Amino acid sequence: MIKDPPLLTIRRKFPRAEPHELTSFAGVQTGNVVDAMAGRGALDHRIKPLAQVSAVLVGTAITCHCGPADNLALFAALATAEAGDILIAATDGFTATSVAGDLLMGMARNRGLLGLVTDGMARDIAGILGVGLPVYCAGLTPNSPARNGPGTVGLPIVIGGVAIASGDIVVADNDGVVIVPRGEASYVLERLRTVRTAEAELEAKVKAGLEIPDFIQSVLHSDRVIEVD
Repeated sequence: MIKDPPLLTIRRKFPRAEPHELTSFAGVQTGNVVDAMAGRGALDHRIKPLAQVSAVLVGTAITCHCGPADNLALFAALATAEAGDILIAATDGFTATSVAGDLLMGMARNRGLLGLVTDGMARDIAGILGVGLPVYCAGLTPNSPARNGPGTVGLPIVIGGVAIASGDIVVADNDGVVIVPRGEASYVLERLRTVRTAEAELEAKVKAGLEIPDFIQSVLHSDRVIEVD
């Protein structure tokens, strides 16, 4: 028989992305960020904004593991977070109850936080939209959670198939949520410049009438393709 865990395990101090790194991701669509990370980094497709967002969400992740049907750790993360943080709440993908509603999001706004990302559910959509902070979640249910724990704050979690550490960079838009590991931010930003330049050049060619890009044409006319009757 194991000892009962503490209600909460909290790590308050963790390395954070530099302010200039965060501002460098402002306005960058998630598709470009993913391309700069070799085509990966996005959370599961079911984690989407409750409503269309008008701007790219960029901020620092503060993680919490709530587990199923409980949000004690999310409230603890709310109390631990700093202005400019984004709450990242892992529920083990639990969908029978919500993990957050409009009142919690109102408190998050009052603390200067930027939004919430969870693999769980939300509720009170009208109120959340009134608060004005973006909420990325797996869906909606009016069912409410308990606040019993156990849970963690500030420790590594996994959401939507992606490992996330507090201090990582969150980039989110209408396509979904991408996590940039804090230690890789400089490299990703360097790659991002190349990606955005190539994207802009190809977009200009498409607008000018391009039908088939050169890199596809080269494959089609190479000895790696055979024609059959």
